[in-house]
Amino acid sequence: MSIVWVILFFLYGTIFGSFFNVVGLRVPKKESIVSPPSHCTACNRKLRTLDLIPIFSYIALRGKCKGCGQKISPMYPLMEFLTGALFAFSYYHIGFTYELVIALLFVSLLVIITVSDIAYMIIPDKVLLPFAIAFLILRWIIPTSPWWDSLLGAAVGFVVLFLIAVLSKGGMGGGDIKLFFVIGLVLGTINTLLTLFLASLIGSVVGIYVLKKTGKGKKTPVAFGPSIAAAAVLSYFFGADFVEWYQQLFI
Repeated sequence: MSIVWVILFFLYGTIFGSFFNVVGLRVPKKESIVSPPSHCTACNRKLRTLDLIPIFSYIALRGKCKGCGQKISPMYPLMEFLTGALFAFSYYHIGFTYELVIALLFVSLLVIITVSDIAYMIIPDKVLLPFAIAFLILRWIIPTSPWWDSLLGAAVGFVVLFLIAVLSKGGMGGGDIKLFFVIGLVLGTINTLLTLFLASLIGSVVGIYVLKKTGKGKKTPVAFGPSIAAAAVLSYFFGADFVEWYQQLFI
């Protein structure tokens, strides 16, 4: 395991994280991800190369647009750093194997839907569908054990979330339901159910914090996508360890 490769994966991850910010913010608005070029949303100033260096540019500009002084959302460097860290950890945890391709794509999906759900409370089908197709193909090439577990996980994830949505009368968004289908393809049955458990736990903590901070009671909508993303990452990398620990409690 080379520290050089860990650093390279982090750096590449920050670059991709910058792009994922664009995808997560533009696709829900049905905008092109290539045109117009990156610009300040306040004064429309086109960003130059030095303005686009992940993380560094935000620090150098002190979180403000160089043209108009408008504050830049901290979500940009946060997602860049998070993507870099997850890319680096994926390589550190898995190494150069075929599964690393799935790990990097999975992280990419979760970062994009986190951005879009935080910004608009939407998880776009245009994001989910390409990843679903990619994971269907990849899980055929790099199957779970047993091979059908990914298909069962996708079905279980979709059905369970659909039933929750019906019973809660719209308390669960359609994007969340379809996201769990894709998560099931990657994680399989047990880790998909673990993701649902962890997402509910994380979401409850986040929801309580938001409600206390805003003081608006139950009327405050809270994006569930980031909680699902966090839970899915934990389940993907540490699900087997968690299940083993849980089983040992009853031995």
